[in-house]
Amino acid sequence: MKTFSAKPAEVTKKWVLIDAKGLVVGRLATIVATRLRGKHLPIYTPHVDCGDHVIIINAAHVVLTGRKRENKVYYNHTGFIGGIKERTAKSILEGRFPERVVEKAIERMIPRGPLGRVQMGNLRVYAGAEHPHEAQQPESLDVASMNRKNMRAA
Repeated sequence: MKTFSAKPAEVTKKWVLIDAKGLVVGRLATIVATRLRGKHLPIYTPHVDCGDHVIIINAAHVVLTGRKRENKVYYNHTGFIGGIKERTAKSILEGRFPERVVEKAIERMIPRGPLGRVQMGNLRVYAGAEHPHEAQQPESLDVASMNRKNMRAA
């Protein structure tokens, strides 16, 4: 018996819609990262992009457990000497682009490299409830019903 290896032409990609309202960020990120990589499929092949396209709506209404909302710090560097900047999760969620908290959590669960960048290109995150992908007819994935710990009251 030979080991099966999927080819890019054999892969069929689906569109999945996830409503993130009230979901815990880390638990949402693990489910989405698994979907983006294609590890939920029996034809998973590590060097082929066999994951789905994922649309996340209501990303501004995600929940961080414990005191992470006030204490979790995101760092970035400007490239200049002493140019390290830091922002808390609370300031990002209340700021102009609250969807970046979800994007960054998922991005850090995807392997770095050319394939990881392609897989991250299959992710679309929106802060509100509207999205421009109705033509793709995404099927809804109810993450809250998968496990009782996935949902937390805001």
